[in-house]
Amino acid sequence: MPVDFHPSSRASLGVEVELALVDVESGALVCLAPEVLEEISAPFETGEHPKIKKELFQCTIEVITGVCQTVAQAKADLTESMRELQGVVERRGAGFIGAGLHPFTPWHELSRSEGERYERLVDRIGWPVRRLTTHGVHVHVGVRSGDKAIATVNSLTGYLPIFLALSASSPYWNGRDTQLASTRTKIFEAMPTTGLPPQLRDWNEFNVFLDTMITSGTIETVREVWWDIRPHPTYGTVELRMCDAMPTLWETVAMAALAQCLVQSFDEMMDRGETPPVPREWIRRENKWRAARWGIDAELVVDDAGHTRSVRDLTRDIVVELAPVAERLGCSTELADLLVIADRGPSYVRQRRLVDQGAELPEVVMSMRQEMLHDLGIEGSSR
Repeated sequence: MPVDFHPSSRASLGVEVELALVDVESGALVCLAPEVLEEISAPFETGEHPKIKKELFQCTIEVITGVCQTVAQAKADLTESMRELQGVVERRGAGFIGAGLHPFTPWHELSRSEGERYERLVDRIGWPVRRLTTHGVHVHVGVRSGDKAIATVNSLTGYLPIFLALSASSPYWNGRDTQLASTRTKIFEAMPTTGLPPQLRDWNEFNVFLDTMITSGTIETVREVWWDIRPHPTYGTVELRMCDAMPTLWETVAMAALAQCLVQSFDEMMDRGETPPVPREWIRRENKWRAARWGIDAELVVDDAGHTRSVRDLTRDIVVELAPVAERLGCSTELADLLVIADRGPSYVRQRRLVDQGAELPEVVMSMRQEMLHDLGIEGSSR
């Protein structure tokens, strides 16, 4: 049965942030999500907080926004929820960080959340699910039709390496430096229906894909299509899933600004009868690897002749090109913050810098926690 795309009237915005719960003394992951969610959800008749949710592992909590029109609204929404969450976890001697992976707690020591859906995933997929202690940021941007959503997904794959390089925050895993900027990316790719999406012609072909996958028993619903970027028919959005979770809210909303501006620019391009550019299959795959490996220092392939340009130079060009769109959307400051990330270095750079200066990995965790608390304006409550 075909799935209908429920269009959005404009490039609205929704952001989902996966946070890792950590002990404030040791910096290790702690599986406190069940009791935290029980307390924080108690005031609601449904027994569930509308914006603070459980995830696959009990060391993870997801914070989501409502439907926002601007990046500033999304930031305010996330800030309110994270401040609420901080009050609950702090009473338990815990805090939270944004990072693609926790640097040192082994995945096999962690408990999974209860739920029939999670158990079915483990039974069907096995080991790749058991080690999936990853944390990401997902950005939804509204699109006006299914065909536009597919065209937007196709074109945005060319920009995914920029999102990945600027958000990369997972250089350490199980206590070791992996030499990657984003180890989360490679771990998540072990799951089925993940990675870069196929290049589809239109919404009808997406439905052919879904019919094949559901009928064959590969997936149960569209929710199990875990591409780096995907159309979301229920929300009427394109959902960008490429980013590592980041230690600060300002970095997170900078990614949201980039996503909203790109989707809006593609929408305007299609309204003019133009077709947004679609990258070559082999180029987009190579560039994703380069971004995961070298992050902000990656040289990305830009044409069939094999010419390359640095992520920093490409980021500067993108910010200049999208400046008029950002002004119309009211996110000029947030888009320009991409240049700050490129200049200072994303989280993986800052983490390695601390280690090079003699810090141990628990101290790296505490640094990330302090970054978030400072950004939320509640640093005085930390230990």
